[in-house]
Amino acid sequence: MTALVSAARDSSVIAWRNLLTVRRTPGALVTGVVQPVIFVFLLAFVFGGSLGGGPYREFLIGGILAQTLTFNSSFTAVYLAKDLQLGLIDRFRSLPMSRVAVILGRTSSDLVTSLISVAVTMVCGLLIGWRITEGFGSALLGITLLLLFSFAMSWIGAVIALTARSVEVAQSLGLIWLFPVTFISGAFVSIDTLPGPLQTIAAWNPITAVATSVRELFGNAPPAGFVTSTGWAADNAVIYAILSCVAVIAVFSPIAVSQYRRISRR
Repeated sequence: MTALVSAARDSSVIAWRNLLTVRRTPGALVTGVVQPVIFVFLLAFVFGGSLGGGPYREFLIGGILAQTLTFNSSFTAVYLAKDLQLGLIDRFRSLPMSRVAVILGRTSSDLVTSLISVAVTMVCGLLIGWRITEGFGSALLGITLLLLFSFAMSWIGAVIALTARSVEVAQSLGLIWLFPVTFISGAFVSIDTLPGPLQTIAAWNPITAVATSVRELFGNAPPAGFVTSTGWAADNAVIYAILSCVAVIAVFSPIAVSQYRRISRR
């Protein structure tokens, strides 16, 4: 119990230090703010016309939110790798603090970036006609699910940073997997339009589950003629999305902590 309290206290200190850094260098938020704006207007007005027009724009926002938060994992990778490269981790190592605090502090503070990205995406959505048609409680559950998903993705970014240990490599590794993972999903198109094996991958892709869940919770129906998927993952999207987030955290957090301890022993 004492170890948990100590880890929580030390993590909060590291998270606050990271937030102060962001406040002093707001340029670090540019990508997280500009990226969703570009994707919303690009997909809504360049591709949206051929995919369903106005109804598709409303349907689109769930996919943009899932994609944006997946891409935000690259922030965790880059800034944790930067701390390693600058020797900041070596300074923390000399202090009597929990070993998990540095990583947990980073993944926790990056939730603020994700919350800003969600807010920016929603504002852009309102400008193109997107609306929340379900109640306040359902919408709040949708936002909570998005933040849980962002927290899970941050642990993948942490593993990438601790494996790469340089900003340049972490930046490259952090982006390589993002495009196939986000586009082989139901974030933007019907899964049934994908070729054979990709349909199965997309159906069980957690990004599909998160996008489908927030659409259900926000009350965003698919456009007319849009073929929706069936199967356990699609029919229980919210449950599957939560289970996926928990599974990602359960798998990647021990790997990240193990990597950090291995680096600390050197």
